[in-house]
Amino acid sequence: MDTMPTPPAAASPRSRHSSARKAPPGRRDSRRPEIRSTRPATGRAATARTAAAGPGAAPSASALRAAAARERERQPPYWFASRLVLVLSGQRPVHTLLGHTRSSAYEHLSGLASHAPLRPRGADRTSPSVLDARGSRPRDGVIEAFARIVTGDRQRAMAFRLELCADRRWRCTAVELDGQSPSARGPGSREP
Repeated sequence: MDTMPTPPAAASPRSRHSSARKAPPGRRDSRRPEIRSTRPATGRAATARTAAAGPGAAPSASALRAAAARERERQPPYWFASRLVLVLSGQRPVHTLLGHTRSSAYEHLSGLASHAPLRPRGADRTSPSVLDARGSRPRDGVIEAFARIVTGDRQRAMAFRLELCADRRWRCTAVELDGQSPSARGPGSREP
């Protein structure tokens, strides 16, 4: 009996790529090789991909704002100002800044925080936030900083001094809110 040899199984497109697994749509896994289509893209997708991947492509406005916010938060004046606002508004306990302040500044900050001068009062219960925080460097290792803080419809001022310690970390050495000290107000006085 004459038998015909069976033809080899044709390689299907699925079997060619079975060894390289693909991530779900919209996600990329750096451990897996990316499978690219050999067909040229057409239409809106091609235009968008070309515009985004081009060497002169500009990032979106939201990406630029997010990058600027991340850069601002890394600056010592802004970082300290945002932490001080959290403590002085009663959102965080004062001991969260224990490792970031010197002893005399910590005592002064404890006196300010006991009154919670930035706590929202009245009908407007929005949390205070830092509008701006900047500093000047009168000498190496010292930043004299200020911050503008918004509490409801009112703006407040805060000044503080940062010093670079031997362990190369910034520590707060002085804090003032609206030019007031806790001893000047007295224990029975109320915030206006």
